Amino acid sequence: MWLKPEEVLLKNALKLWVTQKSSCYFVLQRRRGHGEGGGRLTGRLVGALDAVLDSSARVAPFRILLQVPGSQVYSPIACGATLEEINQHWDWLEQNLLHTLSVFDNKDDIASFVKGKVKALIAEETSSRLAEQEEEPEKFREALVKFEARFNFPEAEKLVTYYSCCCWKGRVPRQGWLYLSINHLCFYSFFLGKELKLVIPWVDILKLERTSNVFLTDTIRITTQNKERDFSMFLNLDEVFKMMEQLADVTLRRLLDNEVFDLDPDLQEPSQITKRDLEARAQNEFFRAFFRLPRKERLHAVVDCSLWTPFSRCHTAGRMFTSDSYICFASREDGCCNVVLPLREVVSIEKMEDTSLLPNPIIVSIRSKMAFQFIELKDRENLVESLLVRLKQVHANHPVHYDSSPSDDDMTSSVFYSTSMCSDKFGDLEMVSSQNGEEREKEKSPLPHPEPLTVFHQSGGQSPDSRLSREQIKISLWNDHFVEYGRTVCMFRTEKIRKLVAMGIPESLRGRLWLLFSDAVTDLASHPGYYGNLVEQSLGRCCLVTDEIERDLHRSLPEHPAFQNETGIAALRRVLTAYAHRNPKIGYCQSMNILTSVLLLYAKEEEAFWLLVAVCERMLPDYFNHRVIGAQVDQSVFEELIKEHLPELAEHMNDLSALASISLSWFLTLFLSIMPLESAVNVVDCFFYDGIKAIFQLGLAVLEANAEELCSSKDDGQALMILSRFLDHIKNEDSPGPPIGSHHAFFSDDQEPYPVTDIADLIRDSYEKFGNQSVEQIEHLRCKHRIRVLQGHEDTTKQNVLRVVIPEVSILPEDLDELYDLFKRAHMMSCYWEHPRPMPLRHDPSRPYAEQYRIDARQFAHLFQLVSPWTCGVHTEILAERTFRLLDDNMDQLMEFKAFVSCLDIMYNGEMNEKIKLLYRLHIPPALTENDRDSQSPLKNPLLSTSRPLVLGDTIDYQKQLKQMIKDLAKEKDKTEKELPKMSQREFIQFCKTLYSMFHEDPEENELYQAIATVTTLLLQIGEVGQRSSSSGSCSQECSEELQPSAPAPSPEQDSVFVETGKPPQDSRAFPEAGEGDWTVSLEHILASLLTEQSLVNFFEKPLNIKSKLENAKLNQYSLKALEMSHPPQPELKLNNL
Repeated sequence: MWLKPEEVLLKNALKLWVTQKSSCYFVLQRRRGHGEGGGRLTGRLVGALDAVLDSSARVAPFRILLQVPGSQVYSPIACGATLEEINQHWDWLEQNLLHTLSVFDNKDDIASFVKGKVKALIAEETSSRLAEQEEEPEKFREALVKFEARFNFPEAEKLVTYYSCCCWKGRVPRQGWLYLSINHLCFYSFFLGKELKLVIPWVDILKLERTSNVFLTDTIRITTQNKERDFSMFLNLDEVFKMMEQLADVTLRRLLDNEVFDLDPDLQEPSQITKRDLEARAQNEFFRAFFRLPRKERLHAVVDCSLWTPFSRCHTAGRMFTSDSYICFASREDGCCNVVLPLREVVSIEKMEDTSLLPNPIIVSIRSKMAFQFIELKDRENLVESLLVRLKQVHANHPVHYDSSPSDDDMTSSVFYSTSMCSDKFGDLEMVSSQNGEEREKEKSPLPHPEPLTVFHQSGGQSPDSRLSREQIKISLWNDHFVEYGRTVCMFRTEKIRKLVAMGIPESLRGRLWLLFSDAVTDLASHPGYYGNLVEQSLGRCCLVTDEIERDLHRSLPEHPAFQNETGIAALRRVLTAYAHRNPKIGYCQSMNILTSVLLLYAKEEEAFWLLVAVCERMLPDYFNHRVIGAQVDQSVFEELIKEHLPELAEHMNDLSALASISLSWFLTLFLSIMPLESAVNVVDCFFYDGIKAIFQLGLAVLEANAEELCSSKDDGQALMILSRFLDHIKNEDSPGPPIGSHHAFFSDDQEPYPVTDIADLIRDSYEKFGNQSVEQIEHLRCKHRIRVLQGHEDTTKQNVLRVVIPEVSILPEDLDELYDLFKRAHMMSCYWEHPRPMPLRHDPSRPYAEQYRIDARQFAHLFQLVSPWTCGVHTEILAERTFRLLDDNMDQLMEFKAFVSCLDIMYNGEMNEKIKLLYRLHIPPALTENDRDSQSPLKNPLLSTSRPLVLGDTIDYQKQLKQMIKDLAKEKDKTEKELPKMSQREFIQFCKTLYSMFHEDPEENELYQAIATVTTLLLQIGEVGQRSSSSGSCSQECSEELQPSAPAPSPEQDSVFVETGKPPQDSRAFPEAGEGDWTVSLEHILASLLTEQSLVNFFEKPLNIKSKLENAKLNQYSLKALEMSHPPQPELKLNNL
């Protein structure tokens, strides 16, 4: 393969490589130890070294070097794993390049030509490789070339896909091409001689939606901070919109939500993302959300098929989903039948005989002697083969120990092992024998499993006998259901089981069924001893998280007897601390204590831990973190559902965000904190079966039940009182335990009786009226509103930063707003195209607002060049480096927005003495370093020589004036301010260079040059007087006394400012402190001298307009970055890969 040319030295490389072929300009080499028969000791050592290296570090055994005659520097341009491969590259060089190079006279031109050609070959290979990944390689390659030519992005900006469409400008459509890349949405049109280019970064998009206008029924609207853009006339608008959603979601979460967001493995490297990858991600997201599986699960195949459903005595059409560790089935009719089969539970996967009644059947047998028959499977052979490979791998990683007589104490007790079905004759479709199931059911019935905290469940209430009888009826109904549908995690999940769940799960079965519905039972079985090890590792550790846990332990269901003693508190502490140790990204968040308390009431301690894992990591993703992004996204979704299902209420409540803030605790605690416990556990039942959909629909039912009162409410406080009172009076008539108030029972002391609502009725209404929301619809709404929530956080960050900065600077707020956007865009561009991507170091949403975005020295140099008024030509970059070093107080190589703006404020709005002080500090340590990069001085004549006479009128009067100025400045100086060190001669020379560069192209350039020459001559004389003086008194006093007209002028050979700039200082220390007899000058000397020249005073005090700079920066920020990426700095000589 062709390599990007990098210079190497061959001085020490000859021992590792053997030359096979050579020509005037190229050398083909073989690495020692490869292709040798017996091999010498050196070859064996090199071969052994290469053999033990991993694949990423291993060196290819063959390479071709570019050599320029007479130079010791070589450049690898190709490498190969085999001799045949490297010979193909060698032959191409001989046929296409070798004869062409003779026309060049200059050796450097030869090297540049070859390197350019090799880079072009690499680019062509890359384009071809990317094109091959697309459906139509030739068309994609052509579109890629046009995209690169039209928008001039760096190579790292990967084009994902493109579409023909129209962009509306007012009422006029512009036909063109829409290009979707990994970081930008771009549109190009050339119509009637007018060219239109649009570049919209995904991170700038505030809203992405499908809408309609007067002319078209369906368009895609892109909303940014300043504009709305409509795109229409797509061949397949659904596909385009889904692709936009995926790209916007991936990019925004990657760049703005990197606190908790983990990309899929296929999307880790943005430059390799393809359209297929994004389509696969969309399928993966839906699959994991629908079956509520771990995020690590990767979908392998989706196959249309039919599943034999014994309860309906027929085959049910649907789709089979196969992933790393699961086989899942979902019927075409939503809610008809779903099945989740963990491969850990699967015993065998077998193909059956293909018949007309059973086309392409397979049988999946599970541990509980239950079998599932799938038919009408396309490509059955490959499907079964891949499933068997994964089945073998799962069993190897997590060996299954079968137990024919499980005890109640075992974690896989009767609920998991007992079954109602067994395999029968498949030929006549007798898949399930209910008779055998009934006999087995007599032997094993679901009995309450002793839980650690169930001893605190007390029977009570007004009618204990009637409540217990209701509980027995529920248990009987569930037993009947287990007989027909199965009792393990692999049970058939139908509408019937949903109705049973809505009625409320019996107390004795609740914990078991929560484990099954959430599939926490699989995690529990796959990680024996994991929880115990976590408890041992985490207990006894003291940190901020453990302090927060301790503070909230006694606030968790304080009214429940289980948490009024140390037994319950200790169990709660262990579970919360172990989870914080397992997942430091989440750690501990408020509301986790309430949820965990309830889990401990119905499950063993270890089971409660895995239930908490299921809730936090897959059922409520991104809920429990620093910014609770997931909960806010669902609040935004809830607002839209209110507008859709309760339009009258939405119309009355102008600002639905008030309702959203009230309902936030509903989602975070699953109604546990605002509803009596015996009622709230029924909500948790529905949540574990139906996921977040159950909370959405119950929230809508609560609002509908109170819609009339809410519409008549006058303010948010009254609305909160209405909802709180309603929720506090929701009762569970079927609960066998005593009534326990809610965690926040506001109105338990009402004098007037308030009507009571039964939780079963409320849940039933929620399913009947609002249960039509599918998982796919909810996930689409989440994706849509995540953009809004993340951008809302970005806007909050921006407003908080500006609120802190505005009082401290004189720059106008609107200009600060634009400066912040430029600053943030500089950070974003480094995340787009730089490798390795520095985003995690620079953007941390958990930090204070002012510290969330930071830039490095390179990004600062770009911004400095764009917005700083102190442009010094080629010297600008050096001045930017010094400014960055000066502002980087903590020396972490990163700068915050506040420091950046404070510096600009001095440059634009500071007084003259402030500007001179800043310039002075830029030319002394730490801003100026020993190894400071210095540009060649533009001065060619000795303008700054002390031999030039001063034309200042009466010399004595001038000395008195200078002496008085220095005294006045000393008096006005702030006594508390730390005195700046004096400037050495070398530092002063750099200071003069900067001033000279700043005056370039100024309208008063000549006058300024004469003025600075005069001032510099005076300062050189002052420094020399101080150098000759042996007294340690005031420098300003000595200067005024010693500066006499009769003082002999030094010769030009001794004092020419720029004569010695190329020589290093004699002292080897970096900036040794000025001792007695050293040439020095102070800030007061410089400022007083500059004040003597009116032209210099005018230059530093003239008003500066930042707006024009900002406009220019917005136009050129992208092009400047692209130019830098296309012409990177020349790499230093490297000795790697030798």
